[in-house]
Amino acid sequence: MSDCCTPDGSCSTDAAKGATTSADDGIATVYTVTGMTCDHCKSSVTEAVSGIDGVLSVDVDVKAGRVAVTTREEPDDAAFAKAVDDAGYELTGRAV
Repeated sequence: MSDCCTPDGSCSTDAAKGATTSADDGIATVYTVTGMTCDHCKSSVTEAVSGIDGVLSVDVDVKAGRVAVTTREEPDDAAFAKAVDDAGYELTGRAV
């Protein structure tokens, strides 16, 4: 869990919701991510994943623990896992 979150799962910051960009084409992939509980978590993961080369769009669903990404080419799962880990969360794999 990120250090912005309190034990009850609320956010200890006033962070705004993370932005989502749209994409016309690309490969859609959904990952399962644990540790997200608030809008700051959403913003942090969105920013981290958006920084990966080739990412066209990101949609983070905190409640479901899912991160949907659209990329130009087949995504590098290890790069996504590292970005999410560096943001303070855990990518546990592709959602089924």
